[in-house]
Amino acid sequence: MSSPATTAFRPTPRPAGDPPPSAPRLCTPRRHTAGRRPRRSVLLTVLTGLVLLYALVPLLWLAVSATKTQEGLAGSSGLWFGGDFALWDNISTTFTYNDGVFTRWLLNTLLYVGLGAGGATFLAVLGGYALAKFDFPGKRAVFAVVIGAVAVPGTALAVPTFLMFSGMGLTDTPWAVVIPSLISPFGLYLMWVFATEAIPTELMEAARIDGAGEVRTFFQVGLPLLAPGIVTVLLFTMVATWNNYFLPLIMLKDPDWFPLTLGLNSWNAQAATAGGEAVFNLVITGSLITVLPLIAAFLLLQKYWQSGLAAGSVKE
Repeated sequence: MSSPATTAFRPTPRPAGDPPPSAPRLCTPRRHTAGRRPRRSVLLTVLTGLVLLYALVPLLWLAVSATKTQEGLAGSSGLWFGGDFALWDNISTTFTYNDGVFTRWLLNTLLYVGLGAGGATFLAVLGGYALAKFDFPGKRAVFAVVIGAVAVPGTALAVPTFLMFSGMGLTDTPWAVVIPSLISPFGLYLMWVFATEAIPTELMEAARIDGAGEVRTFFQVGLPLLAPGIVTVLLFTMVATWNNYFLPLIMLKDPDWFPLTLGLNSWNAQAATAGGEAVFNLVITGSLITVLPLIAAFLLLQKYWQSGLAAGSVKE
Protein backbone atom coordinates (compact mmCIF):
# COMPACT_ATOMS: atom_id res chain seq x y z
CA MET A 1 0.00 0.00 0.00
CA SER A 2 1.46 3.38 -1.01
CA SER A 3 2.00 6.18 1.46
CA PRO A 4 0.06 9.50 1.36
CA ALA A 5 3.19 11.36 0.23
CA THR A 6 3.70 9.03 -2.67
CA THR A 7 0.08 9.36 -3.62
CA ALA A 8 0.24 13.16 -3.51
CA PHE A 9 3.10 13.35 -6.02
CA ARG A 10 1.82 10.57 -8.30
CA PRO A 11 1.05 12.03 -11.78
CA THR A 12 -2.62 12.17 -12.70
CA PRO A 13 -3.40 9.66 -15.44
CA ARG A 14 -4.13 11.28 -18.79
CA PRO A 15 -7.49 10.49 -20.39
CA ALA A 16 -7.36 8.39 -23.51
CA GLY A 17 -7.25 10.39 -26.73
CA ASP A 18 -5.71 13.56 -25.25
CA PRO A 19 -2.49 14.71 -26.97
CA PRO A 20 0.70 14.47 -24.88
CA PRO A 21 1.81 17.71 -23.22
CA SER A 22 4.36 19.55 -25.32
CA ALA A 23 7.59 20.83 -23.84
CA PRO A 24 8.15 24.59 -23.82
CA ARG A 25 9.82 25.78 -27.01
CA LEU A 26 12.14 28.68 -27.57
CA CYS A 27 11.14 31.42 -29.93
CA THR A 28 12.80 30.90 -33.28
CA PRO A 29 12.90 33.25 -36.24
CA ARG A 30 10.12 32.80 -38.71
CA ARG A 31 11.36 31.04 -41.82
CA HIS A 32 9.84 30.82 -45.24
CA THR A 33 8.34 27.44 -45.95
CA ALA A 34 9.08 25.52 -49.11
CA GLY A 35 5.72 26.41 -50.60
CA ARG A 36 5.89 30.15 -49.89
CA ARG A 37 8.16 32.62 -51.63
CA PRO A 38 9.58 35.73 -50.01
CA ARG A 39 7.76 38.95 -50.72
CA ARG A 40 9.11 40.82 -53.73
CA SER A 41 9.41 44.56 -54.06
CA VAL A 42 8.32 45.95 -57.41
CA LEU A 43 10.08 49.26 -56.76
CA LEU A 44 13.37 47.52 -55.96
CA THR A 45 13.07 45.40 -59.10
CA VAL A 46 12.49 48.47 -61.25
CA LEU A 47 15.43 50.34 -59.71
CA THR A 48 17.70 47.31 -60.19
CA GLY A 49 16.64 47.11 -63.83
CA LEU A 50 17.43 50.79 -64.37
CA VAL A 51 20.88 50.37 -62.84
CA LEU A 52 21.46 47.31 -65.04
CA LEU A 53 20.51 49.28 -68.15
CA TYR A 54 22.75 52.15 -67.07
CA ALA A 55 25.69 49.74 -66.85
CA LEU A 56 25.03 47.61 -69.93
CA VAL A 57 23.84 50.14 -72.53
CA PRO A 58 27.25 51.90 -72.85
CA LEU A 59 28.96 48.52 -73.11
CA LEU A 60 26.48 47.45 -75.78
CA TRP A 61 27.06 50.67 -77.70
CA LEU A 62 30.82 50.12 -77.49
CA ALA A 63 30.58 46.54 -78.76
CA VAL A 64 28.25 47.47 -81.63
CA SER A 65 30.23 50.57 -82.67
CA ALA A 66 33.47 48.58 -82.77
CA THR A 67 32.05 46.66 -85.74
CA LYS A 68 31.67 49.78 -87.91
CA THR A 69 34.02 51.68 -90.16
CA GLN A 70 34.77 55.39 -89.79
CA GLU A 71 32.03 56.20 -92.28
CA GLY A 72 29.61 53.72 -90.74
CA LEU A 73 29.76 55.45 -87.36
CA ALA A 74 28.12 58.56 -88.79
CA GLY A 75 25.69 56.81 -91.11
CA SER A 76 24.01 54.28 -88.80
CA SER A 77 22.25 54.02 -85.46
CA GLY A 78 24.43 53.89 -82.39
CA LEU A 79 22.77 50.82 -80.91
CA TRP A 80 22.56 48.74 -84.08
CA PHE A 81 25.01 47.32 -86.60
CA GLY A 82 25.92 49.08 -89.83
CA GLY A 83 26.10 47.71 -93.33
CA ASP A 84 29.64 46.33 -93.05
CA PHE A 85 30.95 44.16 -90.22
CA ALA A 86 34.46 45.59 -89.78
CA LEU A 87 35.37 44.34 -86.31
CA TRP A 88 38.33 42.22 -87.35
CA ASP A 89 39.66 44.94 -89.67
CA ASN A 90 39.36 47.50 -86.86
CA ILE A 91 41.23 45.25 -84.44
CA SER A 92 44.01 44.64 -86.97
CA THR A 93 44.29 48.34 -87.80
CA THR A 94 44.28 49.29 -84.11
CA PHE A 95 47.37 47.18 -83.43
CA THR A 96 49.20 48.33 -86.60
CA TYR A 97 48.24 52.03 -86.73
CA ASN A 98 51.10 54.50 -86.17
CA ASP A 99 53.77 51.78 -86.16
CA GLY A 100 51.87 49.64 -83.62
CA VAL A 101 51.98 52.15 -80.79
CA PHE A 102 48.78 50.66 -79.31
CA THR A 103 50.72 47.51 -78.40
CA ARG A 104 53.28 49.68 -76.62
CA TRP A 105 50.53 51.41 -74.67
CA LEU A 106 49.02 48.05 -73.73
CA LEU A 107 52.38 46.79 -72.45
CA ASN A 108 52.89 50.02 -70.51
CA THR A 109 49.50 49.59 -68.85
CA LEU A 110 50.34 46.00 -67.92
CA LEU A 111 53.63 47.23 -66.46
CA TYR A 112 51.92 49.90 -64.37
CA VAL A 113 49.28 47.46 -63.17
CA GLY A 114 51.78 44.70 -62.40
CA LEU A 115 54.17 46.90 -60.43
CA GLY A 116 51.73 49.48 -59.09
CA ALA A 117 48.63 47.43 -58.27
CA GLY A 118 50.62 44.33 -57.33
CA GLY A 119 52.94 46.32 -55.08
CA ALA A 120 50.04 48.24 -53.52
CA THR A 121 48.26 44.97 -52.73
CA PHE A 122 51.37 43.43 -51.16
CA LEU A 123 52.04 46.50 -49.01
CA ALA A 124 48.37 46.65 -47.98
CA VAL A 125 48.48 42.99 -46.93
CA LEU A 126 51.64 43.50 -44.86
CA GLY A 127 50.37 46.67 -43.23
CA GLY A 128 46.86 45.36 -42.58
CA TYR A 129 48.20 42.15 -41.03
CA ALA A 130 50.58 44.03 -38.75
CA LEU A 131 47.97 46.56 -37.65
CA ALA A 132 45.39 43.86 -36.99
CA LYS A 133 47.52 41.35 -35.08
CA PHE A 134 50.21 43.37 -33.29
CA ASP A 135 50.01 46.05 -30.61
CA PHE A 136 52.54 48.85 -30.63
CA PRO A 137 52.74 52.48 -29.45
CA GLY A 138 51.02 54.92 -31.79
CA LYS A 139 48.57 52.42 -33.25
CA ARG A 140 45.64 54.80 -32.80
CA ALA A 141 47.59 57.57 -34.52
CA VAL A 142 48.26 55.26 -37.47
CA PHE A 143 44.55 54.45 -37.62
CA ALA A 144 43.70 58.17 -37.73
CA VAL A 145 46.25 58.76 -40.50
CA VAL A 146 44.88 55.88 -42.59
CA ILE A 147 41.29 57.10 -42.23
CA GLY A 148 42.37 60.62 -43.12
CA ALA A 149 44.25 59.38 -46.18
CA VAL A 150 41.16 57.52 -47.38
CA ALA A 151 39.16 60.76 -47.21
CA VAL A 152 41.71 62.76 -49.27
CA PRO A 153 41.03 62.56 -53.05
CA GLY A 154 43.94 61.66 -55.27
CA THR A 155 43.53 64.77 -57.41
CA ALA A 156 44.30 66.95 -54.38
CA LEU A 157 47.75 65.33 -54.14
CA ALA A 158 48.53 65.43 -57.87
CA VAL A 159 50.24 68.83 -57.95
CA PRO A 160 52.40 68.26 -54.81
CA THR A 161 53.35 64.84 -56.17
CA PHE A 162 54.33 66.35 -59.52
CA LEU A 163 56.48 69.03 -57.86
CA MET A 164 58.19 66.44 -55.68
CA PHE A 165 58.89 64.05 -58.56
CA SER A 166 60.02 66.94 -60.77
CA GLY A 167 62.58 67.92 -58.16
CA MET A 168 63.78 64.30 -58.04
CA GLY A 169 64.03 64.07 -61.85
CA LEU A 170 61.49 61.23 -62.11
CA THR A 171 58.89 62.89 -64.30
CA ASP A 172 58.38 61.48 -67.80
CA THR A 173 59.52 58.07 -66.53
CA PRO A 174 57.51 54.97 -65.62
CA TRP A 175 58.43 55.47 -61.95
CA ALA A 176 56.34 58.64 -61.87
CA VAL A 177 53.26 56.44 -62.37
CA VAL A 178 54.34 53.31 -60.49
CA ILE A 179 55.51 54.84 -57.20
CA PRO A 180 52.32 56.84 -56.42
CA SER A 181 50.27 53.76 -57.32
CA LEU A 182 51.98 51.78 -54.54
CA ILE A 183 50.04 53.69 -51.89
CA SER A 184 46.47 52.51 -51.35
CA PRO A 185 44.98 53.78 -48.07
CA PHE A 186 41.64 52.14 -48.76
CA GLY A 187 43.33 48.81 -49.51
CA LEU A 188 45.30 49.06 -46.26
CA TYR A 189 42.15 49.80 -44.27
CA LEU A 190 40.26 46.95 -45.97
CA MET A 191 43.03 44.44 -45.21
CA TRP A 192 43.22 45.73 -41.63
CA VAL A 193 39.52 45.03 -41.07
CA PHE A 194 39.63 41.72 -42.91
CA ALA A 195 42.71 40.38 -41.11
CA THR A 196 41.17 41.21 -37.73
CA GLU A 197 38.34 38.71 -38.32
CA ALA A 198 39.94 36.23 -40.72
CA ILE A 199 43.00 35.17 -38.68
CA PRO A 200 42.29 33.72 -35.21
CA THR A 201 44.83 34.80 -32.61
CA GLU A 202 44.81 31.27 -31.16
CA LEU A 203 46.00 29.89 -34.50
CA MET A 204 48.97 32.26 -34.52
CA GLU A 205 49.84 31.35 -30.95
CA ALA A 206 49.73 27.66 -31.83
CA ALA A 207 52.14 28.26 -34.70
CA ARG A 208 54.52 30.13 -32.41
CA ILE A 209 54.40 27.32 -29.86
CA ASP A 210 55.36 24.89 -32.62
CA GLY A 211 58.47 27.01 -33.25
CA ALA A 212 57.39 29.05 -36.26
CA GLY A 213 58.80 32.56 -36.53
CA GLU A 214 56.77 35.63 -37.42
CA VAL A 215 57.69 35.47 -41.13
CA ARG A 216 56.80 31.79 -41.39
CA THR A 217 53.57 32.35 -39.45
CA PHE A 218 52.58 35.09 -41.85
CA PHE A 219 53.30 33.18 -45.06
CA GLN A 220 52.09 29.72 -43.99
CA VAL A 221 49.25 30.57 -41.60
CA GLY A 222 48.05 34.11 -42.22
CA LEU A 223 48.44 34.45 -45.98
CA PRO A 224 46.19 31.51 -46.98
CA LEU A 225 43.43 32.83 -44.71
CA LEU A 226 43.75 36.29 -46.25
CA ALA A 227 43.28 35.06 -49.84
CA PRO A 228 39.71 36.43 -50.29
CA GLY A 229 40.73 39.84 -48.95
CA ILE A 230 43.87 39.89 -51.07
CA VAL A 231 41.87 39.24 -54.24
CA THR A 232 39.39 41.97 -53.26
CA VAL A 233 42.13 44.56 -52.73
CA LEU A 234 43.91 43.41 -55.90
CA LEU A 235 40.77 43.97 -57.97
CA PHE A 236 40.22 47.45 -56.56
CA THR A 237 43.83 48.55 -57.06
CA MET A 238 44.03 46.95 -60.49
CA VAL A 239 40.93 48.80 -61.72
CA ALA A 240 42.19 52.08 -60.24
CA THR A 241 45.59 51.71 -61.91
CA TRP A 242 44.20 50.44 -65.23
CA ASN A 243 41.80 53.40 -65.49
CA ASN A 244 44.25 55.96 -64.14
CA TYR A 245 44.24 59.01 -66.40
CA PHE A 246 45.02 62.18 -64.45
CA LEU A 247 48.33 61.07 -62.92
CA PRO A 248 49.92 59.94 -66.23
CA LEU A 249 48.55 63.11 -67.86
CA ILE A 250 50.61 65.40 -65.63
CA MET A 251 53.61 63.10 -65.26
CA LEU A 252 54.28 61.86 -68.81
CA LYS A 253 55.09 63.69 -72.04
CA ASP A 254 56.70 60.92 -74.09
CA PRO A 255 53.99 58.97 -76.00
CA ASP A 256 56.11 55.84 -75.72
CA TRP A 257 55.32 55.72 -71.97
CA PHE A 258 51.60 56.50 -72.28
CA PRO A 259 49.09 54.03 -70.80
CA LEU A 260 46.02 53.04 -72.77
CA THR A 261 43.85 55.77 -71.27
CA LEU A 262 46.21 58.55 -72.29
CA GLY A 263 47.06 57.02 -75.67
CA LEU A 264 43.43 56.58 -76.73
CA ASN A 265 42.73 60.16 -75.70
CA SER A 266 45.56 61.36 -77.94
CA TRP A 267 44.01 59.45 -80.86
CA ASN A 268 40.65 60.99 -80.09
CA ALA A 269 42.15 64.49 -80.07
CA GLN A 270 43.68 64.05 -83.54
CA ALA A 271 40.42 65.07 -85.21
CA ALA A 272 40.57 68.51 -83.55
CA THR A 273 44.12 69.29 -84.68
CA ALA A 274 45.05 70.92 -87.97
CA GLY A 275 45.66 68.21 -90.54
CA GLY A 276 44.88 65.47 -88.02
CA GLU A 277 43.25 62.21 -89.08
CA ALA A 278 39.97 61.21 -87.47
CA VAL A 279 40.24 57.61 -86.25
CA PHE A 280 37.16 57.32 -84.08
CA ASN A 281 36.65 53.72 -85.15
CA LEU A 282 40.11 52.87 -83.79
CA VAL A 283 39.42 54.76 -80.57
CA ILE A 284 36.22 52.79 -80.03
CA THR A 285 37.85 49.47 -80.90
CA GLY A 286 40.79 50.24 -78.63
CA SER A 287 38.40 51.11 -75.82
CA LEU A 288 36.65 47.78 -76.25
CA ILE A 289 39.96 45.95 -76.11
CA THR A 290 40.86 47.97 -73.01
CA VAL A 291 37.81 46.93 -70.99
CA LEU A 292 37.97 43.23 -71.88
CA PRO A 293 40.83 42.36 -69.44
CA LEU A 294 38.93 44.01 -66.57
CA ILE A 295 35.77 42.08 -67.38
CA ALA A 296 37.75 38.84 -67.57
CA ALA A 297 39.45 39.56 -64.23
CA PHE A 298 36.14 40.16 -62.47
CA LEU A 299 34.56 37.04 -63.94
CA LEU A 300 37.50 34.81 -63.05
CA LEU A 301 37.95 36.19 -59.52
CA GLN A 302 34.29 36.79 -58.74
CA LYS A 303 33.93 34.01 -56.16
CA TYR A 304 36.95 35.27 -54.20
CA TRP A 305 35.70 38.84 -54.44
CA GLN A 306 32.25 37.96 -53.12
CA SER A 307 33.62 35.90 -50.25
CA GLY A 308 35.96 38.74 -49.38
CA LEU A 309 33.11 41.23 -49.14
CA ALA A 310 31.01 38.83 -47.04
CA ALA A 311 33.78 37.88 -44.60
CA GLY A 312 32.90 38.72 -41.04
CA SER A 313 29.23 39.37 -41.81
CA VAL A 314 28.04 36.23 -39.98
CA LYS A 315 29.15 35.40 -36.46
CA GLU A 316 29.08 31.74 -35.56
